[in-house]
Amino acid sequence: MAGATGVAAETGTLPSVSVPSDAEEDAQWKPVMELPCTLVADLPVPAFKIADLLKLRIGSVIDAGWHVGRDVPLRLNGLLIGWSEFEVVEKNLAVRLTELV
Repeated sequence: MAGATGVAAETGTLPSVSVPSDAEEDAQWKPVMELPCTLVADLPVPAFKIADLLKLRIGSVIDAGWHVGRDVPLRLNGLLIGWSEFEVVEKNLAVRLTELV
């Protein structure tokens, strides 16, 4: 007994799939487009200790031990959504998305 997949394979045609248009997709997202969310680029400092915290002063430089060019986690409301790298755009620090999870 051939199922729908077997028939499609035998005839060389694929079953039709409904793909929403851009306008339909935009309409689906409209109710949530203005909801606030928090986007965070994490720069982990794995060897940081309470003793290091107590030594912090204005102007202190914290060595993150993170290599330049190494991607940092990008989180949306705490959920990992991708990886990014820091870069300077004019006089601002920016984040460039390098990979989506």
